[in-house]
Amino acid sequence: MKIAQVCPRYYPDIGGVETHVREISERLVKLGFDVEVVCTDPTGKLPKHEITNGVTVTRFKSIAPGDAYFFAPQIYCYLKDQSYDIIHAHSYHALPALFAVLAKNGRRLIFTPHYHREGHTLFRNLLHKPYKLIGSKIFEMADKVICVSEYEKRNVLSDFKVPPGRIEKIPNGLNFAEFANIKPDKKSNGESILLYVGRLEKYKGIQFIIETLPHLQNFKLEVVGKGQYEKNLRKLAEELSVTKLINWHKNLTRRELLQYYAQADEFLMLSTHEAYGITIAEALMSGTPCIVALGSALDEFVDGERCFGIETPITTDKLVNAIQQVNNAGIKGKMNTNNFPFADWNEVTDKLIGIYKGLNRW
Repeated sequence: MKIAQVCPRYYPDIGGVETHVREISERLVKLGFDVEVVCTDPTGKLPKHEITNGVTVTRFKSIAPGDAYFFAPQIYCYLKDQSYDIIHAHSYHALPALFAVLAKNGRRLIFTPHYHREGHTLFRNLLHKPYKLIGSKIFEMADKVICVSEYEKRNVLSDFKVPPGRIEKIPNGLNFAEFANIKPDKKSNGESILLYVGRLEKYKGIQFIIETLPHLQNFKLEVVGKGQYEKNLRKLAEELSVTKLINWHKNLTRRELLQYYAQADEFLMLSTHEAYGITIAEALMSGTPCIVALGSALDEFVDGERCFGIETPITTDKLVNAIQQVNNAGIKGKMNTNNFPFADWNEVTDKLIGIYKGLNRW
C-alpha cells in the first residue's frame, strides 16, 4: 500500500505534528508500507527530495508569514499526478491539507486535524472565521477524521458537520522503551530546574515562566526549542536581569532531550492552544511533574497529583505559587502514568493500519 503523509513541515523541524507524522511514517515503513511525506520548507534550505529512515520526503518551498499557513500550491500539482492508495493529511491550521483534499481525485483521504479551534495570534484568530469555509470542505471530503484527544473530538463535532461515525480518536503515542534507562544526573549545586520544550512562540507562554525567575530562589530555566519569538524572550530576560538563570538549547539529540526531561524538577507548558500535548506526556513518563495552563487538551493530563493546572489569565503570583507548591511536594520521580491518555507509537500505528486497510477495501 502506498501512502502519502501530507503535512506543513517534517523532521528536522520540531513540533507536535512533525513528531506525530515522523513516528507513524517510520513505523509504517518498517512494516512494509511505501510512505512518502509531502510537506513544505519555508526556508528553502532543506533537501527537496531525500530518504530518511526509509521514508521518502518531498519538500516544496512555501510562503509562511509569521511561521504559519505554509502556502504551497505546488503540493496540489504534485499529489494529483501520483499514485497513492491513501492520502493522509495533517493539520487543519495550515494549507497543505487543503491541497491534499483538492488532489483527492477518488482516492481515500484521512484527515488528522490537530485542531485547537483558535489562532495563535489575534490576526490569525480573525482569519479563522473566513478560513472555516475552507476548513469545512476538508472535513467534508475526508473519509475518516482522526482526533488525538477528547478535547479535539468535542471541538470538531461542535464546529463542523462531521458524522460521529466518521471520527476516530487515537491519542498521540510515546516510545515507552526509550524512557526505561533514562536517569537524572546527580546535582551538585542544589538548584531546582524548570524545563520548557517546544517551539518558541508567544502563545506557548514561555514569557510567563521567565517572569517568575526574579521571584524564585535557587531556580534556573532550561529552554529547548527554536522559533521567531526567541528574540523577544531573550530581551525580556535581559530586562528582568535573569539572563544567567536561563540556558537555551537547539537541535538536541533524542537522548539529550530525554536527559533534560529526567533532570528537570518541573516541566511547564502554559499554552491554551493544544490538541494533545506530547511534551507533557514525555515529561510525565520521565518522572517529572508538570504545570499546565487550563483551557485546552492539556486539561486531560491534570490529576492534581503529578500534573497541575492553573487558570488563565496567568499571572506571576499564580505561577510562582504553583511552582513552589510542586517543588515542596517532593513528587519528582513518583509517577504512575496508568491513568494518563498515553499510548505506545506501535499501538497508534497498528490502529492506523486498521483504518487504512478498512478504507482500501471500499
